[in-house]
Amino acid sequence: MKKVELLAPAKDLGKALIALRYGADAVYVGGLEYSLRSRASNFTLEDIKTLVDFAHYYRKKVYVTVNMVFHDDDLKGIVDYLKTLEMMRVDAVIIESLGLMALIKKYAPKLECHLSTQLSTTNSLAVEELSKWGADRIVLAREVDMLSIEVIAQRCKTPLEVFIHGGMCANYSGRCTLSNRMTNRDANRGGCAHSCRWNYHVYHGTELLSKDDLPFTMSSYDLRATPYIERMIKAGVASLKIEGRMKSDHYIAQVTRTYRKMIDEIEMGGHLDEKRLAYYNSELDKAENRPSDTGFLGSSKASELFGATQSFVSHEYVAMVKDFNLSNGYALVEVRNKFSKGDTLEVFGPDQDNEQFIVEDMFDEDGTIEVANRPKALIWIKVPFLVKPYYMLRKVAL
Repeated sequence: MKKVELLAPAKDLGKALIALRYGADAVYVGGLEYSLRSRASNFTLEDIKTLVDFAHYYRKKVYVTVNMVFHDDDLKGIVDYLKTLEMMRVDAVIIESLGLMALIKKYAPKLECHLSTQLSTTNSLAVEELSKWGADRIVLAREVDMLSIEVIAQRCKTPLEVFIHGGMCANYSGRCTLSNRMTNRDANRGGCAHSCRWNYHVYHGTELLSKDDLPFTMSSYDLRATPYIERMIKAGVASLKIEGRMKSDHYIAQVTRTYRKMIDEIEMGGHLDEKRLAYYNSELDKAENRPSDTGFLGSSKASELFGATQSFVSHEYVAMVKDFNLSNGYALVEVRNKFSKGDTLEVFGPDQDNEQFIVEDMFDEDGTIEVANRPKALIWIKVPFLVKPYYMLRKVAL
């Protein structure tokens, strides 16, 4: 069984380094231009170079999204940009435009071309034809069910990438114009306002027709593919992809870490029975704030995938470890959210299973404190076991 790649998203350099530290084999990021998540693309060329050097040192990879739907006025400077990415030894670019693929093959041939889910590739004939044109990897549409993924993987030699976790689009693989029509922000050119997630009422004239006068949303449930990971690996899928370039440090760390453990267990010969799946799902729950579903993987009806609303978060991310003093057992942490003496905190890290403790003592430069509530403040907190930099602390709801 060939080793599968775990691919994680990152909004900025800090989150990319967290994803790699927490088990991702590769990360995908967007530059300041040409990306389909323009508001999530905070990578300067210098940042991309730093990330590539870090990733390659640990034998990991970096993919850059150049996946907006290009119009002619978007093409200015694109060749120079691609040449720069190639010079920086970026491993691949994720693209939507076949015309752009032709430019890459001509001017930056060392860059692999991974064809985005925006192309809505759903069958083996399309995969084979796109590979003839130069595609090095195909990101399948989210609307493909598990059986189809297995058939495509069996029939095609081109590596396949499949989304396993994160936001789903209310339209077909992202081909949505709601945001453009309602906010003048083009979702296909990097400006999606997530208009589908707003609350709506239905009127006929002035008469309210919404059921029980309650608002509804057009947003779909988020994707969570845990029951299908084992089948994907056995089918020979090359890369399992997490969505979420707008997500927090905690989300990236927890979701990446959980799928890393799951993949490792399967590749070591383990079988994910109901008990093991329940454990992994409970871990993913700690990072979520929206309901999830297996999407189209189980041939779900589209009508069953909509209506997602905000849900309860069981664990709130409160701090990241910066240092630890072995002599006195105090950890230097950077505060992210409010917590107090007496709270129960759970610690986790790339090589650390969940472990809990009660906050008994903490102080800053001015002395003992009862409440930590200044974001980014550095404080010392007593921890009754060893912790390391980049470990995270979250508050457990009682």
